[in-house]
Amino acid sequence: MREKIERFIDEFAFLSNFYPSTISHERKLWSTVEHAYAAEKTLDPEEKERIRKAETPGRAKSMGRAASLRPDWDSIKVDVMRKLVKEKFRNPILREMLIATGDAELIEGNNWNDTFFGVCRGRGQNWLGRILEEVRDEILAEIAADEEVNSSPHVR
Repeated sequence: MREKIERFIDEFAFLSNFYPSTISHERKLWSTVEHAYAAEKTLDPEEKERIRKAETPGRAKSMGRAASLRPDWDSIKVDVMRKLVKEKFRNPILREMLIATGDAELIEGNNWNDTFFGVCRGRGQNWLGRILEEVRDEILAEIAADEEVNSSPHVR
């Protein structure tokens, strides 16, 4: 039976969007994925910048909820999350930590009723967990392809 990581806390806190992990997005540095994701909810450059500078990811999330919502948000939010999570795991240390989760099912279990990106009280679509697994699979495929190229007798 496949192992499950059911909460992004303790040794698995690095899987959370609140985890301190500076990412580059739109030619700026962001403290966390949560900061960048919350800012993407609006098209207003001033609102985006205020969210980027929020002291904590929790504050960024609140500010994102209050921001003027872009009209296409529902149709792009999964792709936005995917792009930001991929950027986060370009960090070699976080990349290795993600690989170390093996083939475990990653579940963003929560108690704040997020049933879109997570699972609350056994219900939810778990988009964040699914994206993390997708990114992990892509990383492993890249490693396998690199190993194949490097082990080829034609490579010197």
